[in-house]
Amino acid sequence: MRAYASLFWMQLRTSLALAMQYRVDFVTDGFVEVFWMITALVPLFVVFDARHVVAGWTFGQALMVTGFFTLLQAVLEGAINPSVQLVVEQIRKGTFDFVLLKPKDAQFLVSTARILPWRSVNVLTAVALFVYGFVKLGRGPTPSDVASALLVLLASIAILHSLWTLGVSLAFYVVKVDNLTMLFGAVFDAARWPSSVFRGFLHVVFTFVIPLGVMTTFPADALLGRASLLELGGATLTAVIAVTVSRTVWKRAIGHYTSASS
Repeated sequence: MRAYASLFWMQLRTSLALAMQYRVDFVTDGFVEVFWMITALVPLFVVFDARHVVAGWTFGQALMVTGFFTLLQAVLEGAINPSVQLVVEQIRKGTFDFVLLKPKDAQFLVSTARILPWRSVNVLTAVALFVYGFVKLGRGPTPSDVASALLVLLASIAILHSLWTLGVSLAFYVVKVDNLTMLFGAVFDAARWPSSVFRGFLHVVFTFVIPLGVMTTFPADALLGRASLLELGGATLTAVIAVTVSRTVWKRAIGHYTSASS
Protein backbone atom coordinates (compact mmCIF):
# COMPACT_ATOMS: atom_id res chain seq x y z
CA MET A 1 0.00 0.00 0.00
CA ARG A 2 2.84 2.40 0.80
CA ALA A 3 4.33 1.80 -2.64
CA TYR A 4 1.05 2.63 -4.36
CA ALA A 5 0.52 5.68 -2.15
CA SER A 6 3.97 6.95 -3.13
CA LEU A 7 3.25 6.22 -6.78
CA PHE A 8 -0.04 8.12 -6.61
CA TRP A 9 1.69 11.10 -5.00
CA MET A 10 4.31 11.04 -7.74
CA GLN A 11 1.64 10.94 -10.47
CA LEU A 12 -0.22 13.81 -8.78
CA ARG A 13 2.92 15.97 -8.55
CA THR A 14 3.66 15.31 -12.22
CA SER A 15 0.13 16.35 -13.22
CA LEU A 16 0.39 19.49 -11.09
CA ALA A 17 3.75 20.39 -12.63
CA LEU A 18 2.33 19.97 -16.14
CA ALA A 19 -0.68 22.11 -15.28
CA MET A 20 1.49 24.85 -13.75
CA GLN A 21 3.62 25.21 -16.88
CA TYR A 22 1.17 27.87 -18.02
CA ARG A 23 0.13 29.56 -14.79
CA VAL A 24 -2.26 32.05 -16.34
CA ASP A 25 -4.15 29.18 -17.98
CA PHE A 26 -4.14 27.32 -14.65
CA VAL A 27 -5.79 30.23 -12.81
CA THR A 28 -8.15 30.95 -15.70
CA ASP A 29 -9.32 27.34 -15.80
CA GLY A 30 -10.06 27.54 -12.09
CA PHE A 31 -12.28 30.60 -12.57
CA VAL A 32 -14.00 28.94 -15.53
CA GLU A 33 -14.81 25.93 -13.37
CA VAL A 34 -16.42 28.16 -10.74
CA PHE A 35 -18.42 29.96 -13.44
CA TRP A 36 -19.74 26.73 -14.95
CA MET A 37 -20.76 25.36 -11.56
CA ILE A 38 -22.65 28.55 -10.77
CA THR A 39 -24.53 28.35 -14.06
CA ALA A 40 -25.25 24.67 -13.36
CA LEU A 41 -27.16 25.75 -10.23
CA VAL A 42 -29.54 27.97 -12.18
CA PRO A 43 -32.08 25.19 -12.98
CA LEU A 44 -32.27 24.31 -9.27
CA PHE A 45 -33.00 27.91 -8.28
CA VAL A 46 -35.59 28.24 -11.05
CA VAL A 47 -37.47 25.08 -10.04
CA PHE A 48 -37.55 25.85 -6.32
CA ASP A 49 -38.50 29.46 -6.96
CA ALA A 50 -41.79 28.16 -8.34
CA ARG A 51 -42.30 25.34 -5.81
CA HIS A 52 -41.23 24.95 -2.18
CA VAL A 53 -41.08 21.15 -2.31
CA VAL A 54 -40.18 18.96 -5.30
CA ALA A 55 -40.62 15.18 -5.05
CA GLY A 56 -40.41 15.42 -1.26
CA TRP A 57 -37.26 17.56 -1.23
CA THR A 58 -37.00 21.15 -0.02
CA PHE A 59 -34.51 23.59 -1.52
CA GLY A 60 -32.03 23.18 1.34
CA GLN A 61 -32.20 19.38 1.11
CA ALA A 62 -31.81 19.39 -2.67
CA LEU A 63 -28.65 21.47 -2.28
CA MET A 64 -27.08 18.46 -0.52
CA VAL A 65 -27.68 16.32 -3.60
CA THR A 66 -26.21 19.03 -5.81
CA GLY A 67 -23.22 19.29 -3.46
CA PHE A 68 -22.40 15.60 -3.79
CA PHE A 69 -22.98 15.81 -7.54
CA THR A 70 -20.42 18.63 -7.63
CA LEU A 71 -17.91 16.55 -5.65
CA LEU A 72 -18.28 13.58 -7.99
CA GLN A 73 -18.13 15.92 -10.98
CA ALA A 74 -14.72 17.05 -9.74
CA VAL A 75 -13.57 13.42 -9.64
CA LEU A 76 -15.11 12.66 -13.03
CA GLU A 77 -13.68 15.65 -14.90
CA GLY A 78 -10.48 15.95 -12.89
CA ALA A 79 -9.27 12.36 -12.97
CA ILE A 80 -11.56 9.92 -14.74
CA ASN A 81 -12.28 11.61 -18.08
CA PRO A 82 -8.64 12.65 -18.71
CA SER A 83 -7.55 9.08 -18.01
CA VAL A 84 -10.23 7.70 -20.36
CA GLN A 85 -8.93 9.85 -23.21
CA LEU A 86 -5.32 8.85 -22.50
CA VAL A 87 -6.03 5.10 -22.33
CA VAL A 88 -8.15 5.10 -25.49
CA GLU A 89 -5.35 6.91 -27.31
CA GLN A 90 -2.75 4.41 -26.05
CA ILE A 91 -4.86 1.44 -27.11
CA ARG A 92 -5.50 2.90 -30.56
CA LYS A 93 -1.80 3.66 -31.14
CA GLY A 94 -0.65 0.37 -29.64
CA THR A 95 1.46 2.08 -26.97
CA PHE A 96 -0.42 0.50 -24.07
CA ASP A 97 2.51 -1.95 -24.00
CA PHE A 98 4.50 0.54 -21.94
CA VAL A 99 1.82 0.43 -19.22
CA LEU A 100 1.68 -3.38 -19.16
CA LEU A 101 5.47 -3.64 -18.93
CA LYS A 102 5.62 -1.60 -15.72
CA PRO A 103 5.88 -3.61 -12.46
CA LYS A 104 2.68 -2.15 -11.01
CA ASP A 105 -1.00 -2.83 -11.57
CA ALA A 106 -2.05 -1.50 -14.98
CA GLN A 107 -5.51 -0.45 -13.81
CA PHE A 108 -4.02 1.69 -11.04
CA LEU A 109 -1.48 3.24 -13.39
CA VAL A 110 -4.04 4.29 -16.00
CA SER A 111 -6.47 5.52 -13.33
CA THR A 112 -3.94 8.01 -11.99
CA ALA A 113 -1.98 8.79 -15.15
CA ARG A 114 -3.56 12.14 -15.93
CA ILE A 115 -5.13 14.46 -13.34
CA LEU A 116 -6.37 18.01 -13.88
CA PRO A 117 -5.70 19.80 -10.55
CA TRP A 118 -7.86 22.87 -11.23
CA ARG A 119 -10.97 20.68 -11.14
CA SER A 120 -10.44 20.49 -7.37
CA VAL A 121 -12.01 23.95 -7.21
CA ASN A 122 -15.32 22.11 -7.42
CA VAL A 123 -14.61 20.60 -3.99
CA LEU A 124 -14.74 24.11 -2.47
CA THR A 125 -17.94 24.78 -4.42
CA ALA A 126 -19.47 21.61 -2.97
CA VAL A 127 -18.53 22.63 0.59
CA ALA A 128 -20.12 26.04 -0.01
CA LEU A 129 -23.32 24.30 -1.18
CA PHE A 130 -23.40 22.14 1.95
CA VAL A 131 -22.96 25.16 4.21
CA TYR A 132 -25.61 27.18 2.35
CA GLY A 133 -27.99 24.22 2.39
CA PHE A 134 -27.74 23.77 6.15
CA VAL A 135 -28.15 27.52 6.65
CA LYS A 136 -31.44 27.28 4.71
CA LEU A 137 -32.43 24.29 6.87
CA GLY A 138 -31.55 26.15 10.05
CA ARG A 139 -29.40 23.37 11.50
CA GLY A 140 -26.15 21.48 10.98
CA PRO A 141 -25.13 17.83 10.55
CA THR A 142 -24.11 15.62 13.46
CA PRO A 143 -20.70 13.89 13.51
CA SER A 144 -22.39 10.53 12.84
CA ASP A 145 -24.20 12.04 9.84
CA VAL A 146 -20.91 13.31 8.41
CA ALA A 147 -19.26 9.91 8.97
CA SER A 148 -22.14 8.10 7.24
CA ALA A 149 -22.06 10.55 4.33
CA LEU A 150 -18.30 10.07 3.89
CA LEU A 151 -18.77 6.28 3.85
CA VAL A 152 -21.41 6.50 1.15
CA LEU A 153 -19.31 9.05 -0.76
CA LEU A 154 -16.39 6.61 -0.88
CA ALA A 155 -18.79 3.95 -2.17
CA SER A 156 -20.04 6.44 -4.78
CA ILE A 157 -16.51 7.17 -6.01
CA ALA A 158 -15.85 3.42 -6.24
CA ILE A 159 -19.03 2.97 -8.33
CA LEU A 160 -18.12 5.90 -10.56
CA HIS A 161 -14.63 4.53 -11.15
CA SER A 162 -16.05 1.06 -11.85
CA LEU A 163 -18.38 2.43 -14.52
CA TRP A 164 -15.34 4.17 -16.06
CA THR A 165 -13.41 0.89 -16.01
CA LEU A 166 -16.24 -0.92 -17.79
CA GLY A 167 -16.33 1.83 -20.42
CA VAL A 168 -12.57 1.76 -20.98
CA SER A 169 -12.66 -2.03 -21.27
CA LEU A 170 -14.77 -1.61 -24.41
CA ALA A 171 -11.80 0.09 -26.08
CA PHE A 172 -9.93 -3.23 -26.10
CA TYR A 173 -12.68 -4.69 -28.28
CA VAL A 174 -13.94 -1.84 -30.48
CA VAL A 175 -11.09 0.72 -30.04
CA LYS A 176 -13.17 3.67 -31.27
CA VAL A 177 -14.91 4.91 -28.10
CA ASP A 178 -13.96 8.59 -28.25
CA ASN A 179 -17.54 9.72 -27.59
CA LEU A 180 -17.72 7.67 -24.39
CA THR A 181 -16.75 10.66 -22.24
CA MET A 182 -19.46 12.88 -23.70
CA LEU A 183 -22.10 10.15 -23.43
CA PHE A 184 -21.35 9.29 -19.82
CA GLY A 185 -21.12 12.98 -18.89
CA ALA A 186 -24.56 13.63 -20.37
CA VAL A 187 -26.06 10.69 -18.45
CA PHE A 188 -24.29 11.61 -15.21
CA ASP A 189 -25.74 15.12 -15.42
CA ALA A 190 -29.07 13.66 -14.23
CA ALA A 191 -27.43 12.90 -10.86
CA ARG A 192 -27.76 16.55 -9.86
CA TRP A 193 -31.44 15.85 -9.06
CA PRO A 194 -32.79 13.66 -6.22
CA SER A 195 -33.64 10.16 -7.46
CA SER A 196 -37.29 10.55 -6.42
CA VAL A 197 -37.70 13.16 -9.18
CA PHE A 198 -37.55 10.38 -11.78
CA ARG A 199 -40.51 8.10 -12.27
CA GLY A 200 -41.22 4.77 -13.92
CA PHE A 201 -38.59 3.49 -16.32
CA LEU A 202 -36.08 6.27 -15.62
CA HIS A 203 -36.28 5.63 -11.88
CA VAL A 204 -35.44 1.95 -12.45
CA VAL A 205 -32.55 2.80 -14.79
CA PHE A 206 -31.02 5.45 -12.51
CA THR A 207 -31.33 3.21 -9.46
CA PHE A 208 -30.36 -0.28 -10.64
CA VAL A 209 -28.73 0.00 -14.10
CA ILE A 210 -26.74 3.23 -13.72
CA PRO A 211 -26.98 3.86 -9.95
CA LEU A 212 -26.97 7.65 -10.03
CA GLY A 213 -29.31 7.75 -7.05
CA VAL A 214 -26.86 5.71 -4.99
CA MET A 215 -24.04 8.10 -5.91
CA THR A 216 -25.69 11.41 -4.97
CA THR A 217 -29.08 10.92 -3.29
CA PHE A 218 -27.90 8.30 -0.77
CA PRO A 219 -24.98 10.39 0.57
CA ALA A 220 -27.30 13.41 0.74
CA ASP A 221 -29.76 11.38 2.83
CA ALA A 222 -26.88 10.31 5.06
CA LEU A 223 -25.69 13.88 5.60
CA LEU A 224 -29.25 14.94 6.39
CA GLY A 225 -29.43 12.21 9.02
CA ARG A 226 -32.27 10.30 7.41
CA ALA A 227 -30.42 7.46 5.67
CA SER A 228 -31.67 4.01 6.59
CA LEU A 229 -29.45 1.00 7.20
CA LEU A 230 -30.84 -0.36 3.93
CA GLU A 231 -29.48 2.67 2.04
CA LEU A 232 -26.06 2.48 3.74
CA GLY A 233 -25.82 -1.24 3.20
CA GLY A 234 -27.15 -0.95 -0.36
CA ALA A 235 -24.54 1.66 -1.28
CA THR A 236 -21.73 -0.45 0.18
CA LEU A 237 -22.95 -3.64 -1.50
CA THR A 238 -23.39 -1.87 -4.84
CA ALA A 239 -19.82 -0.55 -4.63
CA VAL A 240 -18.43 -4.02 -3.83
CA ILE A 241 -20.33 -5.60 -6.74
CA ALA A 242 -19.35 -2.80 -9.13
CA VAL A 243 -15.65 -3.03 -8.23
CA THR A 244 -15.66 -6.83 -8.51
CA VAL A 245 -17.40 -6.87 -11.88
CA SER A 246 -15.29 -4.05 -13.35
CA ARG A 247 -12.06 -5.67 -12.18
CA THR A 248 -13.06 -8.99 -13.75
CA VAL A 249 -14.03 -7.32 -17.03
CA TRP A 250 -10.80 -5.28 -17.06
CA LYS A 251 -8.60 -8.36 -16.60
CA ARG A 252 -10.38 -10.18 -19.44
CA ALA A 253 -10.29 -7.12 -21.71
CA ILE A 254 -6.52 -6.83 -21.40
CA GLY A 255 -6.28 -10.29 -22.96
CA HIS A 256 -7.80 -8.85 -26.16
CA TYR A 257 -5.21 -6.08 -26.43
CA THR A 258 -3.17 -6.11 -29.64
CA SER A 259 0.04 -4.11 -29.39
CA ALA A 260 1.69 -2.11 -32.15
CA SER A 261 4.28 -4.87 -32.55
CA SER A 262 1.69 -7.62 -33.11
